[in-house]
Amino acid sequence: MPTDIAPGLTLRIATPTLKLSDFKVIAFDMDSTLINIECIDEIADAVGRKAEVAAITEAAMRGEIADFKDSLRRRVALLAGVPYAALQEVYDQRLRLNPGAPELLAACRAAGLATLLVSGGFTFFAERVRERLGIDVAHANVLEVVDGRLTGKVLGDIVDGEAKKRHLLELCRQVGCPPTAAIAVGDGANDLPMMGAAGLSVAYHAKPRVREQAMVAINEGGLDRLLEVLR
Repeated sequence: MPTDIAPGLTLRIATPTLKLSDFKVIAFDMDSTLINIECIDEIADAVGRKAEVAAITEAAMRGEIADFKDSLRRRVALLAGVPYAALQEVYDQRLRLNPGAPELLAACRAAGLATLLVSGGFTFFAERVRERLGIDVAHANVLEVVDGRLTGKVLGDIVDGEAKKRHLLELCRQVGCPPTAAIAVGDGANDLPMMGAAGLSVAYHAKPRVREQAMVAINEGGLDRLLEVLR
């Protein structure tokens, strides 16, 4: 039975006596989890297609589109012709870290956890956020750029929900810990595979389906509210 231990903080674990140092790995989604925006929607704004792209993004995050890879290809195709410089403008002008992200990452580092960013978004933003927050490893999708403009294609394998899970399990293997010693934090349906594999799943201002399945749901306040659960 879910328990509200404080306003906007819900637990679905019977005995919340865990410590952060009980874990060895923590994995984060990026868009709308570590940062305040869905980057693809903001890039689409550069060509006046934000509403069209955002509608697909929202449906995918709610779990209404079963094939994330297809939904991403459809959205990226709508970005064809966007100047590559528009990505820097989105990063500079629109992207902000979500409240509590630096504090939670600092606490994870102090407790000795390996940190992972796994995003269905793009490496342009993921690498910058990784560096800004001091995250160990980042995986995201690569946008094809030709003559300074996006082609509307993604290069290589797409990071979807199953890929997020694989990257989490691989980091656990490298660290030498079982998946039960991992935490996964996300907000959308494509985060559910890694959240299901982890020992502790955390929904951050998440879609209803994700909130309902997570062991911890942060519905108000910042990411550092996880530290109210993990002392």
